[in-house]
Amino acid sequence: MAPLIALIVGTALARLAGLAGIPALDGWHPALRVGLALLFVVTGLAHFAGQRRAGLIAMVPPGLPRPDLLVTLTGVLELAGAVGLLIPATARLAAAGLGLLLLAMFPANVSAARRGLTLAGRAVTPLPQRTVLQIVFVATAAAISFGP
Repeated sequence: MAPLIALIVGTALARLAGLAGIPALDGWHPALRVGLALLFVVTGLAHFAGQRRAGLIAMVPPGLPRPDLLVTLTGVLELAGAVGLLIPATARLAAAGLGLLLLAMFPANVSAARRGLTLAGRAVTPLPQRTVLQIVFVATAAAISFGP
């Protein structure tokens, strides 16, 4: 739920900043970029923090090599993508890359839900809810990639 909250709050605060006179944030498109960047900072940092990292490593579907390396790599990509979203010249490409990353990582969420795993002591998000969240996140990335 933290990523969704980060997306909503980050977007709302950025939009308010735009309305308050910050030209770089004047519009929904720049505000969405900030919200999505905040989402990926939150999720990206989780790839490196103790209990969360262990849970993410466990989420990697069995059979994939080096789950620890995959978690590190996806964390780095999420953080790099967040930075890319904040730079107007790279925002569209970063959003497209993050959208593809979300799609590539979704099987890990499916696998984790089916295996009844926990993340930092809590059950992973049930698959129906996770699917809706994934659609929202991918749609946001697509709106940035193909938006004005």
